[in-house]
Amino acid sequence: MTDFPEQIAFLKQHSKYAQRWLLARPEWLPWLQAAGEQKIDPSGINSLFESCHSIIEGESQDEAHFMAEIRLARQRLMLWVAFRDLNGLADLAEVTHALSFFAQKAIAICIAFIRLDLKLRFGLPWSTVNHAEMPLLVVGMGKLGGLELNLSSDIDLIFLYEHEGETEGASKSLSYQEWFTRMGKRLIKLLAELDGNGFVFRVDMRLRPNGDSGPLVCSLDMLEEYLTVQGREWERYAWIKGRLIAPSPDSPAFAFYDKLLNQLIRPFIYRRHLDYGVISAIRELHSQIQREAEKRSSAYAGRSRDIKLGRGGIREIEFLAQMFQLMRGGTDPRFCIRPTLEVLELIKQQGTLPAEAIDSLKLAYVFLRRLEHRIQVWEDQQTHYLPEDSHARARLALSMGFTDQAQFLTALDHHQSSVAKLFEEAFVLNEESRLDLAPLALDWEPDPQRFPLSLSRWKTWNESSKQKLLPEKSRLIFNKLIHKAADLLQAELPTEVSADAVLVRFFELLETIVRRTAYLSILSEYPKALLNVLALLRESQWGAQYLSRHPYLLDHLLNSHAEMEMIERPEMYWTEVRATLELRLDDAMTQGDGAERAMDILRVTQHTETFITLLADLGIGVKQALSVEKVSDHLSTLADLILQTIFKYVWPSVAQKFSADANTLPPFAIISYGKLGGKELGYSSDLDLVFLYEAADSDLAAQEMYALLAKRMINWLTAYTSAGSLFEIDTRLRPNGSAGFLVTNVQAFKKYQLREGDNAAWVWEHQALTRARFSGGKQEVGLMFDAVRFEVLSQVRDIPQVRQEIIEMRQKVHAGHSNPDSTFDLKHDAGGMVDIEFIVQFLILAYAHRYHQLIDNLGNIALLRVAAEVGLIEREAAIKVGDAYRLFRARQHRLRLDGFEKTRISIDSEVELLRARQAVLDLWQAVFKSPTLL
Repeated sequence: MTDFPEQIAFLKQHSKYAQRWLLARPEWLPWLQAAGEQKIDPSGINSLFESCHSIIEGESQDEAHFMAEIRLARQRLMLWVAFRDLNGLADLAEVTHALSFFAQKAIAICIAFIRLDLKLRFGLPWSTVNHAEMPLLVVGMGKLGGLELNLSSDIDLIFLYEHEGETEGASKSLSYQEWFTRMGKRLIKLLAELDGNGFVFRVDMRLRPNGDSGPLVCSLDMLEEYLTVQGREWERYAWIKGRLIAPSPDSPAFAFYDKLLNQLIRPFIYRRHLDYGVISAIRELHSQIQREAEKRSSAYAGRSRDIKLGRGGIREIEFLAQMFQLMRGGTDPRFCIRPTLEVLELIKQQGTLPAEAIDSLKLAYVFLRRLEHRIQVWEDQQTHYLPEDSHARARLALSMGFTDQAQFLTALDHHQSSVAKLFEEAFVLNEESRLDLAPLALDWEPDPQRFPLSLSRWKTWNESSKQKLLPEKSRLIFNKLIHKAADLLQAELPTEVSADAVLVRFFELLETIVRRTAYLSILSEYPKALLNVLALLRESQWGAQYLSRHPYLLDHLLNSHAEMEMIERPEMYWTEVRATLELRLDDAMTQGDGAERAMDILRVTQHTETFITLLADLGIGVKQALSVEKVSDHLSTLADLILQTIFKYVWPSVAQKFSADANTLPPFAIISYGKLGGKELGYSSDLDLVFLYEAADSDLAAQEMYALLAKRMINWLTAYTSAGSLFEIDTRLRPNGSAGFLVTNVQAFKKYQLREGDNAAWVWEHQALTRARFSGGKQEVGLMFDAVRFEVLSQVRDIPQVRQEIIEMRQKVHAGHSNPDSTFDLKHDAGGMVDIEFIVQFLILAYAHRYHQLIDNLGNIALLRVAAEVGLIEREAAIKVGDAYRLFRARQHRLRLDGFEKTRISIDSEVELLRARQAVLDLWQAVFKSPTLL
């Protein structure tokens, strides 16, 4: 183990600053020998301020004495940090956290010192909201906010206070603005003024509203108005790191003010949808910074000598992390964090960038930050330039753990080149891959031979007032995207959907998003996104309309791996979706507009997962497209997730109204019927729902409480918000239909299902029950429903009577969906999907008392196979009709994707469909007319 004299010698060798202070204060050596072996933690930092606390506790106003003591505390900390850092005893996190915590503690102690004087002379400001003393709110920005201070950082601060008012002092009153301004000025003096003991921190206040021209302190109302009206793009980046550091996080007032500030700042920083507009904005800001860096470093051989602002420097890593934060923080609160390394790790976990790329960035960040500290600790100077002097470089190499200068410079070049490459890839700095924004030729138009409809659309667009009112850049991007799309489509071979139709769909999409520069940015910056958009528009008219309604989904045509995850690891995929959704909802419910925000989040999640399913369905971004059965499985799983989530988040508000336990989920269940019940949900399907609860018959309050719960759930499901809607809900399958209660006691539901009476209505409801299942709520109530369903479906019935009633019901359904032409309605015509469903339902109702396996909600194809296994139908018939059902569903699904409302087609020349229909007709004949199965 290295002994202390060698460690001190190494410290002095690499820091003139340390040499001077140890010469001036030799009595600090024993302390440093003891402290140097200890990790720098809050307890150790607090011990450095003991003399400052003594001054405050003695109520002394000896400012010179206080300033001297707090500066000496700073010098001791710097020696402690430098000793441990240079001797390899502390990692980067220890160094930056120690410096940041010290700054935070120094600010708190200075405020406490100033407060004594102001209180005696002018009284204290009082919060009429919090009913307590109103503190100065100090926001640490930049590296202080991110717990990333370096060895010679400025501290970027913003001073705020809660609201306007006046103090009631013994001798004089002050407005709160003046009171906090006095505190702010003295705080800056105590921290930044240079005396014989140095300074504590240089203070930079330029990030406050209106910068140097603005007031030193401002109220929260003034800050909100400023950000809303004048807040600039670069200020969004700055506020990412913003962190409330006073009042102290361990004070009773901290949580109140931290939440207040967070509710004000978050909407300014983060957009509610994926924000690709930040890419070009950060690129421009980066270019400005590099131009300034070039001017400052003109005496050096190249920009690489500035390890912070130069190419491949610290700032490029920070910008890359911030880009993902600004893009995704509004939709994923996990990105609303501050430390750069934590953001990079999150990007890695999300799979947004390759793991090896993130690991490379993290290694480079640690290397560059350690080098930054070694450059600065030499003279305690705020510099980021690599010295040109060979001796200085050799010294730096040794302090970084290299045996010679050449190895050190090779490692530095490697890290900076790696950062620069990844930065350029992330920001698409390669001009060739981006859309050429040179103006179009004045006479350009779509080829009239291949694009006649698009040509008409183009001419209409050029003459429209909407086009003329656009910013010049947006108009240019629109025109260039149409030109690029026409070129790409012109080169394609003809398909079932004409290139002209695809270009018209592209027109419709662009006209929807043309005022949203973030969405235009995706298509203009990333060629892959444009290609995938055209592929989607070609494959699905419904998908084209869906994307136009929800253009934030463009992100998933750029860089989404979700489709493969959904296919290859569905259970893990949905677990992650659920966890992310709950995280976002928990975060939203802490905001001022919690319920409204939560409803938007649910809609964005539902739209996103529907779109991801659509992409996998169409084969975009996957090796093999999803089958229609898998599509329905995913959509049904998504609907179940939405139902369960809404149940969980609506219940507390209902519980509060009825003084129930909000933390315990109630005995309530959501039962799905129809397509969701059979896990055959389509992209635009309604949800057929029944709500059950468990309580004593005499408990009328339960009926009222659960009715309110169901109503609020339906509102969350159906309300149209800024993010659109979720589902249309049909509750007419509940007992007594529209005339019945919205919610039903489980025991009452059982009695209703087992009642005697109108046989036709009885059979129809039991047919519906064959495709019903528990979709959300309390599992125990779901099991109660399963027991009722089993008992109802396993009853012994009069088979001829059931057969006749189902035939009559089938005739009624057919009459309600008559088909006047010669086409074949895949669903409702004889030999179609409804016939198959009625056959299966008859077999369940007639024979489930004997063959309980028919009761399992397995889907029609599986239940046909079960019926064959127990001898109710022929095995070959089960296979043929199962294949027919699969074929009809696939064709119906395809027609829906192509935008058709009715699924009627001509099958005269389609042998496969003719055979499938005949197989269904044959089985219907065998089941409902042949006496052999009676």
